[in-house]
Amino acid sequence: MGCAPSIHVSQSGVIYCRDSDESNSPHQTTTISQGTAATLHGLFIKTDAADNIPSVLAYQSRHTRTNSHRDRRDNSGGQCCIEAETQTSHTSVKVSATEVHFGPMKLTQEPVQVLLIFAKEDSQSDGFWWACERAGYRCSVARTPESALECFLDKQHEIVVIDARHARYFDAEAVCRSIRATKPSEHTVILAVVPQIQPGQEESSVLPLLNAGFNRRFFENSSTTACYNELIQLEHGEVRSLFKLRACNSVFTALEHCQEAVEITSEDHIIQYVNPGFERMMGYCKGELIGKELTVLPKSDKNRADLLDTINMCIKKGKEWQGMYYARRKSGDSIQQHVKITPVMGQGGKIRHFVSIKRLCSDNNKQVYKIHRDEKYCGENSQTESLSSRHKDRRKESIDVKSITSRGSDAPSLQNRRYSSMARIHSMTIEAPITKVINIINAAQENSPVTVAEALDRVLEILRTTELYSPQLGSKDDDPHTSDLVGGLMTDGLRKPSGNDIFSKNVTHIQSHLVMPTTPNDIPPRIAQLLNNEEMWDFNILDLEAATNKRPLTYLGLKIFARFGVCEFLNCTEAMLKSWLQVIEANYHASNSYHNSTHAADVLHATAYFLQKERVKGSLDQLDEVAALIAATVHDVDHPGRTNSFLCNAGSELAVLYNDMAVLESHHAALAFQLTTRDRQCNVFINMERTQYRTLRQAIIDMVLATEMTKHFEHVNKFVNSINKPMAAIEETSSNSEGCDCECPASIKNSPENRLLIKRMLIKCADVANPCRPLELCIEWAGRISEEYFAQTDEEKRQGLPVVMPVFDRNTCSIPKSQISFIDYFITDMFDAWDAFANLPGLMQHLAENHKYWKTLDEMKCKSLRPPPDL
Repeated sequence: MGCAPSIHVSQSGVIYCRDSDESNSPHQTTTISQGTAATLHGLFIKTDAADNIPSVLAYQSRHTRTNSHRDRRDNSGGQCCIEAETQTSHTSVKVSATEVHFGPMKLTQEPVQVLLIFAKEDSQSDGFWWACERAGYRCSVARTPESALECFLDKQHEIVVIDARHARYFDAEAVCRSIRATKPSEHTVILAVVPQIQPGQEESSVLPLLNAGFNRRFFENSSTTACYNELIQLEHGEVRSLFKLRACNSVFTALEHCQEAVEITSEDHIIQYVNPGFERMMGYCKGELIGKELTVLPKSDKNRADLLDTINMCIKKGKEWQGMYYARRKSGDSIQQHVKITPVMGQGGKIRHFVSIKRLCSDNNKQVYKIHRDEKYCGENSQTESLSSRHKDRRKESIDVKSITSRGSDAPSLQNRRYSSMARIHSMTIEAPITKVINIINAAQENSPVTVAEALDRVLEILRTTELYSPQLGSKDDDPHTSDLVGGLMTDGLRKPSGNDIFSKNVTHIQSHLVMPTTPNDIPPRIAQLLNNEEMWDFNILDLEAATNKRPLTYLGLKIFARFGVCEFLNCTEAMLKSWLQVIEANYHASNSYHNSTHAADVLHATAYFLQKERVKGSLDQLDEVAALIAATVHDVDHPGRTNSFLCNAGSELAVLYNDMAVLESHHAALAFQLTTRDRQCNVFINMERTQYRTLRQAIIDMVLATEMTKHFEHVNKFVNSINKPMAAIEETSSNSEGCDCECPASIKNSPENRLLIKRMLIKCADVANPCRPLELCIEWAGRISEEYFAQTDEEKRQGLPVVMPVFDRNTCSIPKSQISFIDYFITDMFDAWDAFANLPGLMQHLAENHKYWKTLDEMKCKSLRPPPDL
């Protein structure tokens, strides 16, 4: 196959075509035509034989280049602007776009366009031309100021190079000013080519060029490499920055059309921007506010006296504040707003701006819109009035249906459009499942006897007003231990402190300087011997705790993770896994009596044990298994030894961060990924494919969040209704049919929804399996959790906080009663359901024996963990 020809234009204007064949024979030169030198501007197109061409011209490129050119001529027929593109024989080849990140925005930058404004062709213009070709830029050439401006307005180039060496051809500064006078030029970099400084000559000031609109100057240098370096620096500097600023247009467009009021101030509270939503809400126009201090806006006397001080103290610390605030409109009316103020960090890590987003409370909407229909923003500016009118019209279309009928000729169509939209919405099936249930019951009531209808009324009342998954307790006096456990474990603790808000400090503690873990070959014989029994349910984690100096998680984790092939699945080394396990273990608090790394190791052991069960193994894939093992390992990392209720009542930083919802569980999951990904030596996820990592991450987070007790009954009931009951029905049918096995069908076990329920149930049971352990382990864990609750009660009393679980007073508490309540209320039903699925006879036997033990102690009126010696 023959090679494509190269085309060259000599300084004399003769166009040559050079052919090259596959045998690398000498180039054959053919004259194509004779014309002016400006016809193709010395355009050189690289051929397959380009390796024989000097390096300045024959640079490497991934494109196959042939020549295509378009000429644009002025009215006189003379050529003014030349443009060249690289093409294949059939399809235009575009240089690949570049991805640019601008804050949270992901932008795509097209290849740079360059305009060369040179009156005459010379080595300098050729240098920039070859540089553009080398960089993959699209290049145009203009010879006159008029054609330059026309070409720029057509293409809106990112870089303009103007020849400022010879004033006799055209005034470079005047050309620059004419381009700068256009709107597109605000995103363009203009470069002035100036003569070289002669030896002994003093360098002239750059100010005249800057005042004319140039961004930079380039001392005459026809070297293609010098021109290329200059253009590349411009692209990665000013051009890239201007490209990012151009994206701000979309951000401001969003702000201009946003319904919420947006106000941006400097760190000194100087108003820098307000959007039309702010103008509508407050009755001011931009001109009255921008550049003024925030204090010019009159304050409402409905706010409490210290509210502004509270807001300032919060945002000055770099924290976001949100809450209710009364503002005064220009008309003098006070309106209540929901306000969120976010500090924005800038250079030097200091606060540079405050962004306020304000939304009217529902009670004020009607009042403000009514007032706004009767007023204009400002009379001085007709453009502002027009803008105001447009906003009024838009608001009427979306809020005030009646006002549509009083408008002009377009009113009927708008009205019909609105009514048809509302009808379409009401005809859509967007009911929640509980709504469908209520509708079915309502329909059934119509043809039911009175007694049935009355019973269904009671059912409807429960469905409409009750938390469906939380059992209702009797009075607190009936069972104070159960009530306190529910209050401590299943509420977010949203109770008012008796005095001022008290914040618990130093809730988190992260150790960073760690020693590498011991290699498997160096494990002490005592630890290795203990780990030989780790597959058994009766494995004694407390012996491992003692042998490892209260650091059992790393050793047990290495053994279990190796058994399940976790390193192979994650594509990570054993050394990386060791580092990760030690980092996670170091962030458990050894000072906690219960929530320490021994508890994490105990939960990991239970999780691994459950994963060995045939029904569990047949329901989950390897990703689910790895997610379960990792979730068990990290599920309580950095636990402070206090409940969610305590942290919420104390106003801790974690409670504020997570809005009093699943505070600890959210923190455990978030911190686990922070610790993992911040250091490459322990980032066990670093080699995973992105989609698989996202799936694994979501599974881990979901399982950790499932350990929160506020949704305990929801998880258990969903598991029973979605898995246990269908399984029981199928097994009953199978038992009545000869030749059918009783295994749970894949349609029940392996659906994504049910696999999610199985994983949640698995980690929940592993997390609270202490009552199902052998008696000695059960007793030890009961003492440890009781000590943690005692310590919390002591601290609540010291700090004047609400006492979440009053029965856990170390002087009066009956540990057997608390264990009986915990088993009866939380454990029995959950493990019955889990046993029905996973088949765990040994665990259920332990549970029955332990429950009997605590009952015996309670009947003996014993409040401690063991009976007194004399009994």
